[in-house]
Amino acid sequence: MSRYRIHAVSQMCGVSSATLRAWERRYGVPSPARTASAYRLYSEDDVAVIKKMRDYVNGGVAAAEAARMVLETAAPHAPAPAGGGDAFAEASERIVGTVLRFDPDGLEAEVNRALSLGPAVTIFERALGPALERVGDLWHEGKITVAQEHLASQVLGATLLHLLRLAQPGEGGRRVLLAAFAEEDHVLGLLGVGLRFCSWGFRSIVLGPRTPPAAIARAVEALAPDVVGLTVTLPPPPPRARELVDAYADACRDAVWIVGGAGAEALRPFLEARGGLVASTEITAARAQVESALHARRRRKDAG
Repeated sequence: MSRYRIHAVSQMCGVSSATLRAWERRYGVPSPARTASAYRLYSEDDVAVIKKMRDYVNGGVAAAEAARMVLETAAPHAPAPAGGGDAFAEASERIVGTVLRFDPDGLEAEVNRALSLGPAVTIFERALGPALERVGDLWHEGKITVAQEHLASQVLGATLLHLLRLAQPGEGGRRVLLAAFAEEDHVLGLLGVGLRFCSWGFRSIVLGPRTPPAAIARAVEALAPDVVGLTVTLPPPPPRARELVDAYADACRDAVWIVGGAGAEALRPFLEARGGLVASTEITAARAQVESALHARRRRKDAG
């Protein structure tokens, strides 16, 4: 099968190299193979996918929607290593290995190496996210020190912020506001959620840890997001939980609001009583959950 470099594909399809890279980062359309030096190699199938995407966009379809339409008929493929294994899982293992060895330079190198594997959201879900979870488990088991855990969080957190900046869709589309509960410090997973929303066509705005309801209210007033996503790992005790949920519900106004994280399920009765959602742990279901809620909100607005 023929393989083409990016400049050749750009000329064949009439799409700039910068746009091809952006489509890959944001939507995974397509996900070409890579050489040992990380150069993209496009197949005939990749070229056909690009031409479909180009035709949809030229016909006035938004890029995010065009990507969804293309991917329904041609799923992107992840590059496989020479041994036929899972390149993402192997990258995740190498990253964890550098943390165990307390090797900062090796950690930076392995994270940079992982960035060549595919679109940003896939890199997070299959390489960086699992590495973060494993590092957290090792710390809880007493097998690595706080210093090692902090090193991993610093390097991987900075990388996720970089990926999130690259993955952001253009201005003028839908927006999601992401933040942690008032007493919640864990936000690296929230950056991964931001990447997922970007792949769904949302511009992700991350406020970070310990965001009180008053701050959410000000952000909602200023930015008018379509969705507010909150994360909580350890749910507060019931009296405080009800108080916080009521305050967040008021702060979100008419935006769809959804809560995820390990502590979200414990808050379900309070959330559902105030129109909030508990995020599904399955990605496809989570997207359908958000889109359904947005559709219901539109219907209410039209009826009003």
